[in-house]
Amino acid sequence: MSYSTEALMGVRREKDKFFKQSAYSPLTPKQQQLFAGLNYFPPDPALSFDLTPIIFDEEAQTLQRIMTSTNEIRHYRRWGRLEFTVEGQTLGLTLFQDEAEQYFFLLFADATNDSETYASGRYIDVEALPGGRLRLDFNQAYNPYCAYNEPPSLLHGSDRQPQTWSCPIPPAENRLKVPIRAGEKKPEGDWVIQDHESHPDQVEG
Repeated sequence: MSYSTEALMGVRREKDKFFKQSAYSPLTPKQQQLFAGLNYFPPDPALSFDLTPIIFDEEAQTLQRIMTSTNEIRHYRRWGRLEFTVEGQTLGLTLFQDEAEQYFFLLFADATNDSETYASGRYIDVEALPGGRLRLDFNQAYNPYCAYNEPPSLLHGSDRQPQTWSCPIPPAENRLKVPIRAGEKKPEGDWVIQDHESHPDQVEG
């Protein structure tokens, strides 16, 4: 099946609409007024993979402590590994599950972080395919909500703290040394904090 760039661009347009207009957007109303769209790498079909996962045995499927951007601890189960090739290099990422084993969670860092993409890494929602295979599409990589923390400059004298999100940070086993130039880039504009400071008041995300 050929890669659908048109479908991908449609998803990106819908996400911009959600960020700009929805009451459930991670942005505050002031941020929504200033929001002009997310930044993305061009679609790259070579960075989409249909893979057979390497499922860890029961002994290896341990709960792992993962630190968040606000120094909290969350726990995820190490479920398995996805191996793929980028520019001739065989790479791998650990696929996690929530403690209730209801969904997969894949978080990763790569060589573009800070320079081209969000400094703390990105996430991907893997897609289940027939026959137990999984689709790992880096074109679908997205920033955690903590990339959109509210800049203090938008408070204009308010006595509240900026809205700040708390997001899991990729563990060492999911830090790639190669650049993955696909998916969402780091946000830019007056609607987003540029130095990624942490603030004491946060909401989950």
